[in-house]
Amino acid sequence: MSTNKTLLATILSCLALTGCAGSTNFGGAADLTMLPGEELPPPTLNDLEASSRPYRVGPFDKLTIDVFGSEELSKKEVQVDASGRITFPLIGTVEVAGKTPGEIGSAMQDRFRGRFIRDPQITVNLKEIVSQTVTIGGEVKKPGVYPIVGEMTLMTAIASAEGWTDIANKGEVVVFRRVAGKEYAAIYNVKAIERGRYADPEIYASDVVMVGDSQSRKIWKDVLMASPLIAPVIYLMRP
Repeated sequence: MSTNKTLLATILSCLALTGCAGSTNFGGAADLTMLPGEELPPPTLNDLEASSRPYRVGPFDKLTIDVFGSEELSKKEVQVDASGRITFPLIGTVEVAGKTPGEIGSAMQDRFRGRFIRDPQITVNLKEIVSQTVTIGGEVKKPGVYPIVGEMTLMTAIASAEGWTDIANKGEVVVFRRVAGKEYAAIYNVKAIERGRYADPEIYASDVVMVGDSQSRKIWKDVLMASPLIAPVIYLMRP
């Protein structure tokens, strides 16, 4: 039992030192401006290249196109090229960048009407989104690049990455954003957002979301995995 008490005292001392150390120091880069979360500016249309509310097609997105009544022209999968165009049988090149799938379908119907099909009905669907994405990293279960369809908030972005790891620090979530050629970053306390103290901020295409880690939780996790002696001590400490 004395060995257990000594180990527990050591752990508590480490946790106390970690708490005194405070949160991670962000900032310092010459071209990075740190702001309070509520002051982080939204990107301009030039930054986004196309509005994403509702979703507007961009370069390299993949589309599925169906022309009703024509088996040969249905289930066509096409990819938008770098200049924002697609090529489709009979009507040739179509400008699609910046348009919604519905607008693309209407434009194609106009091109077909009267020339090839009397009353064309064309459906355009998104198959794969490449141009409008957010990068989510740090202490989330599945870091990666995720598509933005419609409106995305900070909490839904984290949910897209399958939520927090067990050592995530909800008090230190950083959003990086480029606006009009300038780099910005803001730190959010998502625990406070979850409690309704602050609004859940909107996330835009090309944002980078990084979730920090909790050093104290790291220490607990490492010790619990390394030593079976701690388990009975934790049990005895419970009321």
